[in-house]
Amino acid sequence: MKTRLPLLWLALHRRRRMLLAVLIGMVAFETLIIVVTHAIPPGQIFSAAGREPPSAYRAFSGSTGDVSIASYPGLLGAGLVHPFWIALQLTVIGSLAAAAVAADVESGTVELVMVRPVTRTRLLAERTAALLLASAALVAAGTLTVAAGVAFSPQIHAHVGLRGVLAAGVMGYAFTLCMTGPALAVSAAGRRRSQVLGTVVAIGAVGFALNFIALAWHPAAPLRYVSPFHYYAPGDALARGAILWPQLAVLVGVGAAGLLAAHFLLCRRDLAP
Repeated sequence: MKTRLPLLWLALHRRRRMLLAVLIGMVAFETLIIVVTHAIPPGQIFSAAGREPPSAYRAFSGSTGDVSIASYPGLLGAGLVHPFWIALQLTVIGSLAAAAVAADVESGTVELVMVRPVTRTRLLAERTAALLLASAALVAAGTLTVAAGVAFSPQIHAHVGLRGVLAAGVMGYAFTLCMTGPALAVSAAGRRRSQVLGTVVAIGAVGFALNFIALAWHPAAPLRYVSPFHYYAPGDALARGAILWPQLAVLVGVGAAGLLAAHFLLCRRDLAP
């Protein structure tokens, strides 16, 4: 398999230490969320004098509806949309997306890669597959950690089912697809890895900020539709115990459009450094 897909395995091998570090970080962080959720009821953390947290806090629980962060689904959802969770995901996406094309163009090694010969389609396909596998492993690590915590805690399991955890995991992977498509499109068209990293960070940071502002300030509510965090709602998935299919379709659709754009741009660009 490694001889048949050398570019895929090489991309993963070169970043094996980084991938191992983020996997360990993801498991450790979600374990901490489970421990906190089990030890202290969410209502005691975020509510004061019986009052509910502000509605804008729904952004921190990954909810677009009625799921409060002062609830078991809300607090577990917070662990799946926390800035630390986002940072780990963006680290993997940014690193592997930048290495897909832009890094080789910047270093001048792309011509050596293509001389095998390797078609542009194969180059993009194998390196995209490496990114998707790495993202899947990271999402699975977080999801399985939460699932184990829910399964071994009757207190949490009474409010959150394993189907909800699985649904949140599927939504998390759809979110990574949504970020992967645009990142690869920039890599396919760009000449600097910094362009890809900047794009990934900008989409993540600006998207989260827009979603928070839209929830906190009613006149800005329409802005939520341009943020990926409006569609990635793990808190809602945990509470309902089901995949949110319309939101999933949007996330996957954006990712697929980005991948098609990446192929189009790569096939029509000059790869000379």
